[in-house]
Amino acid sequence: MTTFDKREDAFEKQFAHDEELKFKAEARRNKLLGLWAAEKLGKAGADADAYAKEVVASDFEEAGDADVVRKVLGDLSAKGVTEAEIRAKMSELLATAVAQVKAGQ
Repeated sequence: MTTFDKREDAFEKQFAHDEELKFKAEARRNKLLGLWAAEKLGKAGADADAYAKEVVASDFEEAGDADVVRKVLGDLSAKGVTEAEIRAKMSELLATAVAQVKAGQ
């Protein structure tokens, strides 16, 4: 294997690692968002956990965050929560999620 091949292999491994971290962080963020929304909906315990799982599962409907926003907004619009608030909370929770995933939690 040449130096170029080794370097290419290292970049591919780093890319795969970064993508895995991104996936885990987004899934964690969606779970945290689901728990936040569940609290707003007055859910607790197993009901809150079940709702958070629904939010995580909603992310697999289409690429991007629109499906998650649509799910949570649909459930929280009656409580007066706006799309902007949801997106702001998602940004806030992404930083928390990245830290948790990097810490191995």
